[in-house]
Amino acid sequence: MINSILRFGLIFIILVLLQVLMFNNIQFSGYVNPYVYIIFILLLPVEIPSWLLLLLSFGIGMIIDFYSGSPGMHSTATVFAGFVRPFILRSNSPRDGYEPGAQPSMLTYGFRWFLLYAMAIILVHHTVLFYIEVFRFTDFFRTLLRVLLSSLFTLVFVLVIEFYRKGR
Repeated sequence: MINSILRFGLIFIILVLLQVLMFNNIQFSGYVNPYVYIIFILLLPVEIPSWLLLLLSFGIGMIIDFYSGSPGMHSTATVFAGFVRPFILRSNSPRDGYEPGAQPSMLTYGFRWFLLYAMAIILVHHTVLFYIEVFRFTDFFRTLLRVLLSSLFTLVFVLVIEFYRKGR
């Protein structure tokens, strides 16, 4: 238990630092902004209580908001991603169900499962984030393009991180 708390605390700190110091500075003509901190929500155990999932989602979103100067946008997107995560896990569950105490990862459930799982949560997160940022429908298709391109780049970074974890 303590080991798990320390591990996720370290992951939390590393992802916040990576996002704030490196990934917030990556922007390709205003269309691509990778947000890899979402991997924190992806890697939380399957059996985590809902209240704790939402609290951790809010916490990481609030810290990213604080350092990005975006009042509440990341918090809203991460809480919504945390809210839909159990539904995505249920709809994407393996035939035999989830193993008790398992962490959603490519190593445990395979590449295809992890790709669908990560893609769904990243798309939900980015859709909420970018449409809250714009907050109007006049730029609907431009925002949709931003959502898709940023989701693709974020997914690539998440898969690279997951491959690195799988190799260790």
